[in-house]
Amino acid sequence: MGTGLVEPLARLTVDINSTVARIVLRNAPMNVIDVPMMEELARALADIEARSDILVIVLSGKGRAFSAGVDVAAHTPDRVEGMLFKFHSVIRALVATRKVTIAAVHGYCLGGGAELAMVCDIVYTTASARWGFPEIKLGCYPPVACTALAALVGQKRAAELILTGRTLNGIEAATMGLANGALGEEEVARAVDRTVQELSGLSRAALAVTKKAVYAWDAMHFDKGLARAEKIYLEELMKTSDAQEGIRAFMEKREPRWAGK
Repeated sequence: MGTGLVEPLARLTVDINSTVARIVLRNAPMNVIDVPMMEELARALADIEARSDILVIVLSGKGRAFSAGVDVAAHTPDRVEGMLFKFHSVIRALVATRKVTIAAVHGYCLGGGAELAMVCDIVYTTASARWGFPEIKLGCYPPVACTALAALVGQKRAAELILTGRTLNGIEAATMGLANGALGEEEVARAVDRTVQELSGLSRAALAVTKKAVYAWDAMHFDKGLARAEKIYLEELMKTSDAQEGIRAFMEKREPRWAGK
C-alpha cells in the first residue's frame, strides 16, 4: 500500500492518498461479507494501522449496497465459530484503531454490514439507504449490535430493532443515532470530504488519544460484552433447531418452519 496507489484485492479496493485510506467493499452485487472479505479487511486494517502517516479510514461500498451483511452460508454449525472469530476480529480492529473512521453508507446496510458501519466514529448515510438487523428472521441474532447498539440508540430502540428485525431508511437511522446525518447521494461524498479536510489540520497524536478517552467507558464493557454474546451464540443459539432451520430456509429460498426449540 503506497501513497496514491490502489492495491487490487478480490473483494476490496484500498486507496491510500496522503493521510487518507479509503476502503471500498467490492463483492458484487450486494457486498456480502464472506470469509475471504473478512480476511482481506483484517489484513488491510492491520497494514493501515501500522502506518503512522494515515489519519483517517473511509469505509464505503461499491454498487447497490454498502453491505447486505455477513454471508448466511457461513452460519452453518460447522463454519459459524470460525466465521464469528474472523468477523469480530475485523470489528475489534475497527473499534481499537487509532485512526478516525468514517463510514459512507448507501443502499442496503444490513446485519453485519450495519454492524461494520455502526462501530465507525462518524457515519454519513443517504436518506434512501436501508438499515436493519434482520438476523432474528433467520432464527439468529447480531452479536455486535446486541453488545453496542444500545449505546448508540438507547436500550428500548435497540431491543426493538434486534427483536423485530425491521428495516429503517437513512433518515430514521440518523434520527435514532446510527448516523451523523442523512443526505443525498452526492452530499454524502461531500460530507466525507469536508470532514476529512477538517481532520487533516489536526494532530494525529491528539486525535488518537482523544478517541481513547471518548470511548473509555464503552471500551470497558465492549470486549466482555461481545465475548459473552459470542458464547451465547455458539453454545445456546446455534444448538437450537430453529437457528439451523432459519439458515436452511434462507438458503433454500422458502419460509422457515419454526419448531420453537
